[in-house]
Amino acid sequence: MPTSYLVELVEYWRDEFDWRAQEKALNSIPQFVTEIDGQNIHFLHVRSPEPDALPLVLTHGWPGSFVEFLDVIGPLTDPAAHGGNPADAFDVAVPSLPGFGFSGPVRESGWNAEAWAELMSRLGYDRYGVQGGDIGAGVSPASPGTRWSGCTSTATSAFRSTSWTRRNGRA
Repeated sequence: MPTSYLVELVEYWRDEFDWRAQEKALNSIPQFVTEIDGQNIHFLHVRSPEPDALPLVLTHGWPGSFVEFLDVIGPLTDPAAHGGNPADAFDVAVPSLPGFGFSGPVRESGWNAEAWAELMSRLGYDRYGVQGGDIGAGVSPASPGTRWSGCTSTATSAFRSTSWTRRNGRA
């Protein structure tokens, strides 16, 4: 990376970037923290004004965060206000994966999609859809198989290979 670019970037952050404006934008969205299996989980939860909105969990990837979804929350929760059909509305939950955003660090292995099922249950939903990209694409497909899951649909936006198979001495 050229030094001139780094100097320019530092000057921008020091002199022009408005953190308070970013903070205000973040604080305009309902955010919460809950404990699931001893793990502090941060999440956004925005209900649609539409009474029949389908609940939807959006799971970010790496090195991302809940911020990836800020621009789509409005159109998803209130499509009519964005030129869409009100029948396409969602209630949106955007959890921060452990170790990301405002969620606490992972405390033990084995943490999986059952936590999102528990979150949705706590929010009062007995059925919902899930979407995930990158690491979130690894969590989302597991959601329908969880013991508490009311997951009715899954969408992923990343290819995920769960393992390499060794054949004839080659990977």
